Amino acid sequence: MNTDKIFEFQAIGHIYNDYTGTFGIPRQSGLAADLLSRIVMEPQCRQEEAFRGINEYDRLWLMWVFSDHIGQGWTPTVRPPKLGGNVRKGVFATRAPFRPNPIGLSCVKLERYEPAGGPGPVLWVSGADLMNGTPILDIKPYVPYADAFPEAQKGFSSAGGDVRCRVEAAVPYPAEMTARQRAALDEILAQDPKPGYQSDPDRVYGMFYGQWNVRFRSADGIVTIVDFEPRR
Repeated sequence: MNTDKIFEFQAIGHIYNDYTGTFGIPRQSGLAADLLSRIVMEPQCRQEEAFRGINEYDRLWLMWVFSDHIGQGWTPTVRPPKLGGNVRKGVFATRAPFRPNPIGLSCVKLERYEPAGGPGPVLWVSGADLMNGTPILDIKPYVPYADAFPEAQKGFSSAGGDVRCRVEAAVPYPAEMTARQRAALDEILAQDPKPGYQSDPDRVYGMFYGQWNVRFRSADGIVTIVDFEPRR
């Protein structure tokens, strides 16, 4: 048996949502529970029987590709944002995107399943941390008794706890932004998406979200939205 054999994988589908830029995407799945995404399958995977029984699960594992990082290489150590970008950890001790094989793993909540019709079976999920258009390699059910180990050591990921900022808006939210889109944006900004090594309270950051470039400041545990620019 040749254990060095390289397999060629094909996307089974793609995910679509309001994460239209990499900056600001939650660092883990589930942190922006209001963000709704839809998974549209590729033609070869649109058979209805392939999804038989999927409604019996609340959550799913998605295996996917860091498609924006393909061809950019990898390094044995990375600087996790959670540690301020100043401490290096081994790439296999992190979930950084610059990996030998740029594969991601995310747990999402299955909101609803749409049977075949139009683009075929569609999965609507929430809590994803995948950029709009990301290729999906596989979908598997989340099984609590086998997949959850709350007593497990958390390593550096437990350092400092979860960031939760107060979100304020110095300008009105766009009228065309739905209530759910607004709630998801507030969840994203509450995690303070600015780089961990930045501390200038007057600096304005920009995050692509849906059709907007959301401009914000971050200081003293408060994230303030200062503008919604139409994305060009």
